[in-house]
Amino acid sequence: MTTSIVVGYTATETGSDALALGVRLARATRRHLHVLLVLPGHGDASAGAAQESPIAGQARQWLDDAEAMIPAGIGHTAHVRVHDSFAEGLVLAGEELDAALIVVGAANGATIGLHRMGSVAQALLHSSPIPVALAPAGFAHSVDVQAPIPRITAAIGNRPGADALLEAAVALSAATGATLRLISLVAFDVPRGFDAQAIRLVSAAHGDDVLARAEMELPKGVRAELERAPGDTVEEAVARLAWLPGELILVGSSRLAQPRRLFLGSTAAKMLDVIPVPMIVVPRTRLDDSADSGS
Repeated sequence: MTTSIVVGYTATETGSDALALGVRLARATRRHLHVLLVLPGHGDASAGAAQESPIAGQARQWLDDAEAMIPAGIGHTAHVRVHDSFAEGLVLAGEELDAALIVVGAANGATIGLHRMGSVAQALLHSSPIPVALAPAGFAHSVDVQAPIPRITAAIGNRPGADALLEAAVALSAATGATLRLISLVAFDVPRGFDAQAIRLVSAAHGDDVLARAEMELPKGVRAELERAPGDTVEEAVARLAWLPGELILVGSSRLAQPRRLFLGSTAAKMLDVIPVPMIVVPRTRLDDSADSGS
């Protein structure tokens, strides 16, 4: 069982946003928080390599400042690592620290309240074996990090990885007690040219099936609901959704992703442009891979 959350921290507004989201998720799921600052250089992402960095002292001060922003009661550890790739350093540390999530912020210049992928996020979203949580710009100043998570939205289609996404969404709702809102993306998975009425029927049936599966898995007292988002495109449909303060959305990897790896597909990328809440991207898995690996 994964036991921690890793935040990719920098001494910037982006780093503060990532830290705030990490704190919120750690509190809600009762996981240990690891605040990680990756310094550039040739290293193995180990703790020992960081001591030899010429800016190790400054990095330690940045982490001291970050720890001062973490509320009491959140178990946490701060780390400095060295690696020539910030993203790869995060992944290596995440695997070492048994991370359930890697959290990063938006790129500099992002519109407040929205997402903008920088190079680190792009690298993670095309290679990480660990789910990645993206904080929108300004998140640190928009939400009480100690408030409960009110709702988790999962945007689920019928492509490979949908089962892994539903499983992750149910697990997160169960861990946090947040209502699970399910949005069916089946209508956008169907090639153009199909009969519109048939698409609506398939989408409705898919949504009802996913809702029934979620309700069977959720513990007593945790509610699931299905919402139909009308629109001709993913962006239009998602833009019409209402969002609660502090809500999260989960999406899955592209069908192009390798098993147990992330690959942000075009649907999720389009959603990222219009979603004003944190997004968690879940790697797809395959049952035959799990069986082969013995897990």
